[in-house]
Amino acid sequence: MRVLGIETSCDETGIAIYDSDQGLLAHVLYSQVDMHECYGGVVPELASRDHVRRVIPLVKTVLSDAGLKGRDIDGIAYTAGPGLIGALLVGVAVGRSLAYAWGIPAVAIHHMEAHLLAPMLEDNPPMFPFIALLVSGGHTQLVEVKQPGDYRMLGESMDDAAGEAFDKTAKLLGLGYPGGPALAKLAEQGNPARFRFPRPMTDRPGMDFSFSGLKTYALNTITTEDNDPQIKADIARAFIDAVVDTLVIKSLRAMEETGLRTLVVAGGVSANRQLRHRLGELSRQIGALVYFPRPEFCTDNGAMIAYAGFLRLQAGQQESLSFTARSRWPMEELQRVRYPGSGIASWKQDTSG
Repeated sequence: MRVLGIETSCDETGIAIYDSDQGLLAHVLYSQVDMHECYGGVVPELASRDHVRRVIPLVKTVLSDAGLKGRDIDGIAYTAGPGLIGALLVGVAVGRSLAYAWGIPAVAIHHMEAHLLAPMLEDNPPMFPFIALLVSGGHTQLVEVKQPGDYRMLGESMDDAAGEAFDKTAKLLGLGYPGGPALAKLAEQGNPARFRFPRPMTDRPGMDFSFSGLKTYALNTITTEDNDPQIKADIARAFIDAVVDTLVIKSLRAMEETGLRTLVVAGGVSANRQLRHRLGELSRQIGALVYFPRPEFCTDNGAMIAYAGFLRLQAGQQESLSFTARSRWPMEELQRVRYPGSGIASWKQDTSG
């Protein structure tokens, strides 16, 4: 089965083709970062209009790169939520229309489900069940994943997501947009011993997150210090240390509560080198397995949409001719899809014999 994936949830237009026998055949990504940079953030109307300009040309590009025609595609998957409603509607309308024109099924994909499935595109994919830590500009979530579509939310951000807090703190430090990568780069020059920021909500039970107060703590530190470049680097380091420690602590809690020892980390912040290093240390300490998608699939992309679409189309799921986009969409509402060959990865079962 060959599936065309279309991703337009925010400020990146991603198109890809996934083949159930050969894997990923082609993928392209167009980023709108340069367009939004002068505004210091994504302007929804501009994002939507740019998706309109990009989607069809990029579809033609991936078909050409894969050596295929429209008649060679067996199904289309498009991101239907969550995300910016105008941007989503572009991909939804184009994807459903192409499917109708080509006489093939189409399926609506949940953006965050696609992120947590992104490591399945790697040569050594994780086995179900596992814990998913989803960290992006709009979401920070810990999810127990039993099968595709069978999810239990363990914890999520009560205010700013981790990626959003990164961008806002970068702006406070006078860094460019997008702020996350710039903040991480600056933090590499920082002295970890100069400042220690709080690890929010780690002193109480539960796995929810809150990064708004941490951002305020960074602001208060900035205003009480002089404008020395080294101090800025030290603040960036303290902020990232606090976010990473919080994510690691809550991930450990999730594994302890569920007994699962496989952790999948996905979303834009999963590309952060310090987070990868700390979770690698944790995996060695407790004997857990940690999986990340390759860096190019950490951010929004069409490959993860095409793969998620393959799983759902293979299970017989498809959309009617009417279509909708959802700016908010709880993952618990998704239909369960059986994943063939899934394994069991839990402390309880692995240590029973």
